[in-house]
Amino acid sequence: MASFKTYLSESYNELVNKVSWPTWKELQASAIVVLVSALILALVIFVMDFIFGVQNMGQGDTSFWKGLLGFIYKFIGA
Repeated sequence: MASFKTYLSESYNELVNKVSWPTWKELQASAIVVLVSALILALVIFVMDFIFGVQNMGQGDTSFWKGLLGFIYKFIGA
């Protein structure tokens, strides 16, 4: 049990005295970078889904745009 107490006290000491924590402005800037990156990635995935017609798969012939996959399937007669 003494080694566990030593571990806890050394961990606390390292977290308080040796770790360099980011400032509030640095933390906000990093959060904005993550948010913008996530939005860009979501937009890219949405555009790819729209282009390839993934949102219309399995809906029959009810939709006008079937995407690239629908065009290819219609072209090859599948």
